[in-house]
Amino acid sequence: MARRELGSGQVQQERDRGYRVLVRDGAVLGLFLVVAGAVVFLGFGGARWATRESAPVLYGMPGGAWSVGGVLGLVTLMGCGGALSETFGGPVPGDSGKASGILRGMVRGGCYVAAVAPLLFLLSGLQGKNCRSYEPGCSYVPGTIPALLGYVGCVTVLGWLIHRWRRAVVDARRARERERLRKLRKKGKGKSRTASR
Repeated sequence: MARRELGSGQVQQERDRGYRVLVRDGAVLGLFLVVAGAVVFLGFGGARWATRESAPVLYGMPGGAWSVGGVLGLVTLMGCGGALSETFGGPVPGDSGKASGILRGMVRGGCYVAAVAPLLFLLSGLQGKNCRSYEPGCSYVPGTIPALLGYVGCVTVLGWLIHRWRRAVVDARRARERERLRKLRKKGKGKSRTASR
């Protein structure tokens, strides 16, 4: 089949259309970078200020800084569990529509934030770098070190226990599957299944 030649007017129209698309995409990208930069700058600055204001109140509650660190460690573990869960990963069978996919993505994003935010909260109470300790934005917030140690202890111990438990569940499931296949092979029913693999 012979290729159809485009006229010079059509070639010019295609070039103009491509140029308009590039300009539009560049403008959208530039706007996105400006908005994202403002959100990150204001978000991190505002979060650091809010953390430094609220941390002394939290550390002064019953149980002290150690319990705050333990609770924040639990929040991190739950966030990690949700972020790594297969429930929010791909499409669910029988699920239709973009709204549910967007909702799952938002929930997964919230889980990532919950996994990282407690550590950032605790680190913002430490003394700032390259500034004087008497400046209000740089000084050490009393109670941050015990809270950080409680956080690390909680995440380490409970994370290890959860990992061991999940590993035992997976090993038990594999052992049951091996036993089931062994029984099928013994009866002569499992040969075709293993041969097809």
